Amino acid sequence: MNILIDLFLTFAKIGMFTFGGGYAMIPVIENNCVERKQWITHDEMMNVTVIAESTPGPIAINFATFTGYKKAGFMGALVATVGIVLPSFVVIYLISMLLDNFLELTIIVNAFKGIKIAVGLLILDAAIAMLKKMHKKKLPRAIMICSCIAMLCINIFALDFSPISLMILAAVVSLTIFVINDAPEQKGSANR
Repeated sequence: MNILIDLFLTFAKIGMFTFGGGYAMIPVIENNCVERKQWITHDEMMNVTVIAESTPGPIAINFATFTGYKKAGFMGALVATVGIVLPSFVVIYLISMLLDNFLELTIIVNAFKGIKIAVGLLILDAAIAMLKKMHKKKLPRAIMICSCIAMLCINIFALDFSPISLMILAAVVSLTIFVINDAPEQKGSANR
């Protein structure tokens, strides 16, 4: 029972005090779940990040569900997921009930400008931490650098090219190279 309470409170705290969505939550989740409580390892964190990006739903909810399931099975997954969702739901519900013109208040507009900068820094911090833990292979780094350069050019020159298309293109290139590199190994083992 203690682990369920701990899961709920930990993810409720993460959900309450992290702005900017899943990517901004990654460093906070890593600090709480990997470093402080050691519920998951750094490798599991990287794997969950990749899986959470490719599955439906917000990344933070996928993290909470995975971590909760690993620590306490189905009930742990349920409690951790409710913990991360509940604070945001309550805050948004209260805002919608109490303030009709919430986003028109000057103080709120200015607060969100500051939060936007903080979220950008949290996402950059998560990206740098993941890069440091990434395997030091040349090909994944080359694909990543080319994708970043392409994304910058698309944004700077306001090109009509979807970021999703760029991600799909990078995935196709990576998968093709993986299949080509893996094919000789598969053929050699099949002949034995």
